[in-house]
Amino acid sequence: MQLRLKLYRGKWSAVWSDETGQTRRRSLRTDDRELAEQRLADLTRAPAGVTAGDIYAAWTADLAARGKDADRAGHAWKALAPVFAGLRPDQIDRPRCRAYAARRRRQDRSDGTIAKELGCLRAALRWRDRHTAAEIELPPRPAPRDRRLTRDEFRRLRLAAKQAFHIWLFIVLGLATAARKQALLDLTWDRVDFERRQIRLDSGKAGKARAIVPMTRHARRALRLAARLRTSEHVIEYAGRPVGNVKKGFALAAARAGLDDVTPHTLRHTAASWMAEAGIGMDEIAQFLGHGDSRITARVYARYSPTYLRRAASALE
Repeated sequence: MQLRLKLYRGKWSAVWSDETGQTRRRSLRTDDRELAEQRLADLTRAPAGVTAGDIYAAWTADLAARGKDADRAGHAWKALAPVFAGLRPDQIDRPRCRAYAARRRRQDRSDGTIAKELGCLRAALRWRDRHTAAEIELPPRPAPRDRRLTRDEFRRLRLAAKQAFHIWLFIVLGLATAARKQALLDLTWDRVDFERRQIRLDSGKAGKARAIVPMTRHARRALRLAARLRTSEHVIEYAGRPVGNVKKGFALAAARAGLDDVTPHTLRHTAASWMAEAGIGMDEIAQFLGHGDSRITARVYARYSPTYLRRAASALE
């Protein structure tokens, strides 16, 4: 069977003639000529078999069936699919992963993002076969950001967000609860307890641990105001609907406040850093953050404690 490339409705296809002389076509699911030639060569030399696309779809369905958040996996697949969807696991190797990484860098994606995407692919393939033939190479992850806000910077950020109430509320609660972004966006009013002054950040889904935290004075005041204005079951809403992401609104507020290199996650890092600087123990900070192991907390935040390495330094007096 002689295969050849043909552009059909903006996408490359493999085209051939069957035994009756009728033309057949199989989409290669890309508009990239170089990638299409690569996939055509794979079809020529390899028999059909289960593909990474098949495995990934089954894996994400399994995640959802087990109550785990499959959104991140789905988002990663949008980038992975054009390169890996039609490949069998044994066709996925280090050179392909490196080519994928180079492609994503040209699209202005960071190595951290690329590592997360390829990590999802690796998890899917290992889910199906612990001894998969695929060779996944991840780019080195960048060092964790150490950007945290000063109290003056936080005040400026909060004031700059007042033009958009849902962003302002997210910022106030982000610092007061040290919650992950998605935990706050998932928060519903039935998990806000004004009588006990507690906020339950768990969403009922398996996965990342989420804590029950007390309301600070600022959080309680903001939540009281939000409760009077509420039009949906979600605490953070816009026009009566839950907010899917605050990335753009947060970036606008940060720009108005004159702050660089600040993301929604900076609020969580800032909260934990301030607690450590106040001398709060790592076990207590870990509970607040929802960490299952305080050693994770200590690795990141112990250096902010006023007693950090104090005993070791005393030996040098």
